[in-house]
Amino acid sequence: MTVGMNNAASPLWAKPGAAAASAETADAMAFMSRDDVILDRELFPFDIRATRAHVNGLASIGLIERGDADRIGGALSELDERFASGAFVLDERFEDGHTAIESFLVEKLGETGKRVHLGRSRNDQVAVALRLYMMDVLDRARSSCLAIGRAALGVARAHEFDPMPGYTHLQRAVPSTVGLWMGSFAEGFADCAALCALTRSWIDASPLGTAAGYGVNLPLARESVADELGFARLQVNPMAAQSSRGRLEHQVVATLWQAMQEVRRLAWDYSLFSAEEFGFVTLGAGFVTGSSIMPIKKNPDMAELLRASCAVVGGAMGEIQQAMSLPSGYHRDLQITKPAFVRAAKVSLEAMAHIPRLIGTATLHTERMASAMDPAMFATDHAVKLAGEGVPFRDAYVRAAEAIAGMRPADCDAETSVRARVSPGGCGALMLDAIEARLTV
Repeated sequence: MTVGMNNAASPLWAKPGAAAASAETADAMAFMSRDDVILDRELFPFDIRATRAHVNGLASIGLIERGDADRIGGALSELDERFASGAFVLDERFEDGHTAIESFLVEKLGETGKRVHLGRSRNDQVAVALRLYMMDVLDRARSSCLAIGRAALGVARAHEFDPMPGYTHLQRAVPSTVGLWMGSFAEGFADCAALCALTRSWIDASPLGTAAGYGVNLPLARESVADELGFARLQVNPMAAQSSRGRLEHQVVATLWQAMQEVRRLAWDYSLFSAEEFGFVTLGAGFVTGSSIMPIKKNPDMAELLRASCAVVGGAMGEIQQAMSLPSGYHRDLQITKPAFVRAAKVSLEAMAHIPRLIGTATLHTERMASAMDPAMFATDHAVKLAGEGVPFRDAYVRAAEAIAGMRPADCDAETSVRARVSPGGCGALMLDAIEARLTV
């Protein structure tokens, strides 16, 4: 198992009759590994954490000497620090992250390092590392959603009743406000933050100790190990633990897609409203680029790339879903889900990290928004007013449509229009206060 800096580590499954890759089989082995060791760079710190907890569990039931467990824990801490600093590189010398951990321990501790795999399989080892990684991703995604929501809420507060057209089908519809527009993103990201928390709670169960899906003939201290890792509960059925692979990844990616759909909507609006034909928004420095041939161009590249990032997450969701037609038990097909999941997680977190600053540095041209209002947009207000005076609404609807040409400026005050929307969900501070309460956690 020992591996020097320039030598390859033997696979964990290597034994007489099941040799590692030869020159003739190297291509097949490379296909089967499918960049596992590279992807495991995302999971490696979580795999180290789970290994430490597992060793402590073995020590608690007398299967590893306490002193040996402490030495293993010290070596794992060293590996964690060296990996974080770049001194230890997870590369093609190792079949995967699990092999790297065990190889490092054997190199540092000799025979003691060979004890860490007792009572577990690579199946539950990767399952618990993935579960911890998923929970971390959801925590970070939730924090980003809250930060984006607060940034949008700040703009909504600052421009609470500044008028702008409300659109349906990209056609002018009724008077709206910047507060209503940006408040929609504040509430949308509050919803996404809540969904991240719900999904995290749903997956918050430790699969460690279920081994390859059929339990372990040892009295493993699964509860204390789960507590050490911060899990709320155990996943108790070992076959269910194996069957959750891929399914949980899909749910996490679906949750991220909801947040990225809000990102896409915001990016679409910024891209559209920054066009000269609208002129409502100018994106901040660092979020636009120029043209190599047209000197006047300020292209909303960041908005466009954020808009496209949602497609990456949607593609990953479909990729995982298509791999999930499997019978009970572990199948190597599930390895296909890891690249898609890691890609979706990284793209989502990287994209959302830019949004608060994108919102905070954008310039809103409120005078241009106000000038885009026209009398026809007040026809609905006029119809409702007539209906309130006793005219049946369908008749009021027709009379309002006929009256558009003769509407006076006094009938076309945007602030009066939006302040009249007093039912819950209307414009103004009450709506924004309700959203703020959901973002203050």
